[in-house]
Amino acid sequence: MERRTIGATALDVGAIGLGCMPMNWAYSRSEQRGDRSLRTVHAALDAGVSLLDTADMYGPFTNELLVGRVLKERRAEAFVSTKCGLLVGDQHVVANGRPGYVRRACDASLRRLQTDVIDLYQLHRADPEVPVEETWGAMADLVSAGKVRALGLCAVGTRSARRGATGVNRDGYEGTIRQLERVQQVFPVAAVEAELSVWSQEALVRLLPWCAARGVGFLAAMPLGNGYLTGTLTPGGGFERDDPRARHPRFTAEMMAANQPIVAGLRRVAARHGAEVTPAQVALAWVLGRGPHVVPVPGAKRERWAVENARAAGVRLTAADLAEIAALPAPRGSWD
Repeated sequence: MERRTIGATALDVGAIGLGCMPMNWAYSRSEQRGDRSLRTVHAALDAGVSLLDTADMYGPFTNELLVGRVLKERRAEAFVSTKCGLLVGDQHVVANGRPGYVRRACDASLRRLQTDVIDLYQLHRADPEVPVEETWGAMADLVSAGKVRALGLCAVGTRSARRGATGVNRDGYEGTIRQLERVQQVFPVAAVEAELSVWSQEALVRLLPWCAARGVGFLAAMPLGNGYLTGTLTPGGGFERDDPRARHPRFTAEMMAANQPIVAGLRRVAARHGAEVTPAQVALAWVLGRGPHVVPVPGAKRERWAVENARAAGVRLTAADLAEIAALPAPRGSWD
């Protein structure tokens, strides 16, 4: 697989990552099986994936434990990214950016991951009660202590912000960019993780250019549109009650049907590249084309999907392909 470098220290990763969250958190719980998830992570590594993206809140904790079982055997092949800053309660999630908590959270993640160092430690959310510089300073101390190699920030967009005629959110990441400017004065940001896909392009306006101008890597979360862009979801097919998409305005039967032209366009592009190329691979190839510092991190629960996603690194979109994707209709349905 093609390799990419992210951050000023040139962290080396496979061009496609693996989002581990669906294995233990959100989506359909009936599909979350430990042994199968382990096989999925191993299959991804076999296919050239190196970046494994997890967080202490996924589970909570069980996702890191799962990844740790793989790292115990194959640490040298993996680039592990985990996160701190969110605490999960029975019916709520709260931010915690206190320096003491950050230090304890890191030590706990190291134990669960069965490793001596975290390659990329990300702040999942800033705590509104704690200056972000204080939280980031505590994370920087972890780098000095040799427990962490580099730091990243998960970006939060404001999807309700006014949209332009193109359907692209013009100012949804203003708050995140202000945070980035502040923490950059404390310790370098190696990577930013934010949503980016064919049907969610808000990050292209300012956030992605901000990263490119500063040599900051960009981890593209949800590059397959929560599964919609794979073309495997049936409008009206329904979701399990605990699946967040069951309550998502863009995943109602009406909106899923209305957005089928987007999937149809990806299918047309895929067909030009041969019977083995899928709409999901085209969607990932489009994300890869947003810049050499961009690494899509699609989630997967099954070996088949992890391997298929990894092979997207070999799909080369033509100018005609990109023009057709650019001409696809704007997605229908609110994100909020």
